[in-house]
Amino acid sequence: MAKRPPARDPYRSFTKDQWSDLRNGQPMTLNADDIDRLRALTDPISLAEAEEIYLPLSRLLAYYVEAIQGLHDVSSRFLNTPGDKVPFIIGVAGSVAVGKSTTSRILRALLSRWPSSPKVDLVTTDGFLYPNKVLEGRDLMQRKGFPESYDRARFVNFLGDIKSGKAKVSVPVYSHLVYDVVPGEEVIIERPDILIVEGLNILQPGELPRDGKPIVFASDFIDFSIYIDADVNDLRDWYLTRFFRLRETAFRDPTSFFRKFSEMSEEEAGNFGRTVWETINLPNLLENVLPTRGRADLILKKGKDHRVEEVKLKRV
Repeated sequence: MAKRPPARDPYRSFTKDQWSDLRNGQPMTLNADDIDRLRALTDPISLAEAEEIYLPLSRLLAYYVEAIQGLHDVSSRFLNTPGDKVPFIIGVAGSVAVGKSTTSRILRALLSRWPSSPKVDLVTTDGFLYPNKVLEGRDLMQRKGFPESYDRARFVNFLGDIKSGKAKVSVPVYSHLVYDVVPGEEVIIERPDILIVEGLNILQPGELPRDGKPIVFASDFIDFSIYIDADVNDLRDWYLTRFFRLRETAFRDPTSFFRKFSEMSEEEAGNFGRTVWETINLPNLLENVLPTRGRADLILKKGKDHRVEEVKLKRV
């Protein structure tokens, strides 16, 4: 019986050096002070890494934006409809503590400094979490961050409004200090050229209806998706490092939801952090986040030192 040919890898893989070469002479528009300002508390990213990884990525995205806008122009000409520019949406996904926020902020800074000076906005899905009062009523506080803890309908409607060119679209505000959505507070997004959306579960397709009725998922609105990948044990270590760093800083704020953790002994705090990882973050990663990795257009694989070692770009 003839053997089946090996399945074709849907991704092209690049070492850091190979990917860096794809910068193709594009000038770096950020400096070391910018990187220090943009990186997260425990993310060791340097100016050199931003230049090697994110500068070539911004060049790639420039081509994607141009191509998508060209597609919309063709569709508008065919339908004889107004050719208004449609915002380009970039999704950034990955585990807790993997560095989504740093990646998103650096990309926003690089993209906004293109010669065309596009308007680039950044939104995290935290604002679309249900308020704690709702989560408590549904017995979901211990599953915060799982798909069911988000108002997914509101998030999908938000993305739909952005894509339709609505002038002003509101986003709820989430406070990590009080660990809750802030009642009555919103951020208004006004017709960006590019929108970066960062979140754990943004690439999840959801379940399809058995009757074939059309249904829209958040991922349907994303033009280019990035998944930040790392070994599970490294993610655990980074999470605990961040937890202890916050324990010495933000958790000491008297108004912080986590103030009690700053008053624990180091052993007690360590036990608590490990419990949160094992019972909440790890199951969510394995059940919901990691399975979406293969849906991403680009995968950034990090090594133990938190630096990107490999880049995988989906074939088109």
